[in-house]
Amino acid sequence: MRKILLVEDDISLGETLNERLKRDYEVSWAKSLSEAWSLFSKTKDYDLAILDVGLPDGSGFELAAKLKATAPILFLFLTAQADAESRLQGFELGAEEYIPKPFHLKELLIRVKHVLDAHAPTRELQLDSCVVNFTQMSVTKKTGQIEYPPVTDLKILQLLIEKSPRVLSRDEIMNEIWGVDKNPSHRTIDNIIVRLRQLLGDDGEKHIRSVRGVGYQWSTEEAT
Repeated sequence: MRKILLVEDDISLGETLNERLKRDYEVSWAKSLSEAWSLFSKTKDYDLAILDVGLPDGSGFELAAKLKATAPILFLFLTAQADAESRLQGFELGAEEYIPKPFHLKELLIRVKHVLDAHAPTRELQLDSCVVNFTQMSVTKKTGQIEYPPVTDLKILQLLIEKSPRVLSRDEIMNEIWGVDKNPSHRTIDNIIVRLRQLLGDDGEKHIRSVRGVGYQWSTEEAT
């Protein structure tokens, strides 16, 4: 389920948005900049942030810049500040949408869906050595041979790609793939990474990087 960080200090509006968004998404609701930063710092794993601009302890613009500098995240603004200068500031920060208050709830839900759909999970990965299809969970080699590796292996590959360039710890990978209730060992993750590198050949060695003491990363940069 896609994860949304909702930052809104208006209790009535926040309760309405939180209740409605939770029907389709996993939502964390913060009522201040400091609370939002605390939530974000624990996981950095949100797909979208919905930010009010006028917060009791700072600006949504300030928060957006801070989030963006820490990890890749989509964000949109909800605000009563609808003047041209504020809108430009929001878009210059990289906002997907800038929605002035008051707004129609259905319009917001449609815009949220459009933003997330436009950045939907990776369905296919084309590499020099093969093509990975995450819908069919298959790998087609250059020879035309089709392989069906363990589904869990490809889910971890997809996770690394979607979270790139972040480095994911083994614990993060385990929680995302198996959930917090199950507890495979770190060795399980390491073995899967070995299999993925073998499966992807030179591309695996080039793109799946080990970061000592932290975890694994999908990198699109050439190794030096």
